[in-house]
Amino acid sequence: MIIQLEHKITVADKAKIYAALETIGYKTTEVKTQKGNYLVCIGKNEFDIRLIGSLPGVEDVHRVSDAYKLVSRKWKTTDSSIDLGDGVTIGDGNFALMAGPCSIESEEQVEKIVAHLLENNIKIMRGGVFKPRSSPYAFRGMGIDGLKMFHKVCRANGIKIITEVMQVSQISEMHDYVDVFQVGARNSQNFNLLDELGKVDKAVLIKRGMSGTIDELLQSAEYIFSNGNEKLMLCERGIRSYETAYRNTFDINAIPILKEKTHLPVIADPSHGIGIREHVPLIALAAMIAGADGVIYEVHEKPEEATSDGQQTLNFMESEMLVKKFKVQSLKV
Repeated sequence: MIIQLEHKITVADKAKIYAALETIGYKTTEVKTQKGNYLVCIGKNEFDIRLIGSLPGVEDVHRVSDAYKLVSRKWKTTDSSIDLGDGVTIGDGNFALMAGPCSIESEEQVEKIVAHLLENNIKIMRGGVFKPRSSPYAFRGMGIDGLKMFHKVCRANGIKIITEVMQVSQISEMHDYVDVFQVGARNSQNFNLLDELGKVDKAVLIKRGMSGTIDELLQSAEYIFSNGNEKLMLCERGIRSYETAYRNTFDINAIPILKEKTHLPVIADPSHGIGIREHVPLIALAAMIAGADGVIYEVHEKPEEATSDGQQTLNFMESEMLVKKFKVQSLKV
């Protein structure tokens, strides 16, 4: 059960609600977020929910049977959206494009990609400065200095930044230089990291784990929400299967299922989903048709020279063509 409290609830009224919940044998956890104040209540005893709903200080009350409560659509039936400022909104009818390289490599590279984004009216740039790589000998990013440079160029051009955070200790040093923290597939069940991201007032995008189920992704989101951060997005980026013809199996089914189960925005990552450059645009368009709230994809001036993921990265011409197709498709929907 989720109880949404009134913003100006008194201490006395809150005490009465707690007493009523204790009487029916429910364990209560209070969650304060940027947008509201909630009580998440766990218990099995049957009772008339109207007894709680009629108490002073209660704005709304819902029964939620899912293990994940706050991210469930069973209590919030309207779509959530994330406002990044400067007119950049994700979700609730605002289809968002996020594009950029797998890895930030140099200031010249960032400037060229920013120019491409501006030409195509893309407001959010992705790019990794801390890179989790399968090989310890591969390029692992420019670190915090690279992020500061990335931030400087993007801020000067009105572009928002999404980049991956890999561990708790990086959050504070990255905080002032990012608009969206990305939790990568390898960290989707790093619960210490999720807990701490729940305490920051920054948007977070959580990617589905390589072998993660939809419910596990939603439980990961619950960790962040329950620690106070409602600015959440989920990302379908493909799962590992027995198929070897492409990088991952992009689960197009996950998009409508997630939209059914949660009020959070759902983003698609076709670059990692299929991992083959020439097929990325088709998967991106399929995700849009399936109901995604946005797409995050990789772009580089010369993908063949990229330090990582060149085989799944669009060049500027391919990216421009994809943006045009998105516009055409949006008119059809």
